[in-house]
Amino acid sequence: MTNTVDVKNIKFKYEDNQEHYTLDDVSFHVKQGEWLSIIGHNGSGKSTTVRLIDGLLEAESGQIFIEGEELSEKNVWTIRHKIGMVFQNPDNQFVGATVEDDVAFGLENKGISIEEMKSRVKEALELVGMSDFASREPSRLSGGQKQRVAIAGAVAMRPSIIILDEATSMLDPEGRMELIKTIRDIREQYQMTVISITHDLDEVALSDRVLVMKNGRVESSSTPRDLFTRGDELLALGLDIPFTANLMSVLQTSGFHFESNYLTEKELEDQLWELL
Repeated sequence: MTNTVDVKNIKFKYEDNQEHYTLDDVSFHVKQGEWLSIIGHNGSGKSTTVRLIDGLLEAESGQIFIEGEELSEKNVWTIRHKIGMVFQNPDNQFVGATVEDDVAFGLENKGISIEEMKSRVKEALELVGMSDFASREPSRLSGGQKQRVAIAGAVAMRPSIIILDEATSMLDPEGRMELIKTIRDIREQYQMTVISITHDLDEVALSDRVLVMKNGRVESSSTPRDLFTRGDELLALGLDIPFTANLMSVLQTSGFHFESNYLTEKELEDQLWELL
């Protein structure tokens, strides 16, 4: 697979903190169609990284390539058409009087024809399960519904990359899981590349790879399974310890022995049936 995103030796610091680099020589890549989760404590550089990828910020040094094209002042608007961003608070993204107006806003600015616009809006709302709310005011929706509309607006633009900047953090567990499953379905249907900043274990578990940020640097890059085997270290990285890992620890004190340091719920269930 080719790389959709290449970040090479990026350095960045904010004007109000010139003595400290928010990002210090950061390099990583994201393959086409991959789901990459980025985790780390607040201030580790996660959100700054994705804002640099989208051209909302400009690096002091280093290079960012989107689908092989180096991001620059000259092509930043063209590059942004390839990227859909969904932020933590969807209220900051709404501009339309109704849900369908809001989803259509970006398409209208892009000069998409009325017929094509209607088709894309309808398809996007169906994908996120919000067709019945097309004529509603966004302000009257629940938090989860608002995030679905924000995602529909991004998907309608047909980006090749979608970035979720803690998009599930304000939702309850049920709404969070529903939204994650929606993103998974959209990714599979359109072969989108997904980059998600998150603290949610379910979201991390669904990704292909996890990038750990620490003090403005890339601490590690691994599969979710390899990350979850790090046990108590996860707390220092801004994550909880998975339920199965906690349960396995309790069971081991009772004499159970497992083949791995981490098992999914299904794998743990299967092993327990064998051991019992």
